[in-house]
Amino acid sequence: MAMSTAQTSVRPMRADARRNYDRLLSEARTAFAEHGTDAPLEDIARRAGVGIGTLYRHFPNRHALMNAVFQEALASLIARSHELAGAEQPCRGLVEWLGAIITHAGEYRGLAQALMSTSRDESSALSRCHVPLHEAGAALLARAQASGAVRADVSIDDLLQLTNAIALAAEQATDDPELAHRLLMLTLQGLKAPDADGSR
Repeated sequence: MAMSTAQTSVRPMRADARRNYDRLLSEARTAFAEHGTDAPLEDIARRAGVGIGTLYRHFPNRHALMNAVFQEALASLIARSHELAGAEQPCRGLVEWLGAIITHAGEYRGLAQALMSTSRDESSALSRCHVPLHEAGAALLARAQASGAVRADVSIDDLLQLTNAIALAAEQATDDPELAHRLLMLTLQGLKAPDADGSR
């Protein structure tokens, strides 16, 4: 991954700095789940028992904090992509993985929109989420296309944008918990190659 060089040059945190970091991350995770990703950073710092300056030393901006919060879900999504790489039905494996993205994005109101808006912005800390997701999804898509089940003109960029759009739509329709699933099934229909049947 592109971050490896930068990571090797970072010195380990002091114990007190690590405690502050962990508290900030915990409180951010709670605040984002309760109030969405636009929760006031000042409130997160206060709940973590530190000043806003300490928060900014660890997380220079909101996207950096969101990226850190999303890392656990990201690891789960990457692991799931590896499990689905050998799926008997590659197209359904791909769609199942896209569904997992929707589920994780739905945990934090505003995350799907942020991922959509920063997908092509390499300067955003959230691109550190986008790049590994892109690579994992591209591998699943290539396998589904090689099987003949998915149209050759489908791109992983389009699928990730579509997935985030579904998550955003579901976020706005709290009275319709099945909306995301229905939209994902429509996506499955749109992915199929003209001569592919549902068995692939």
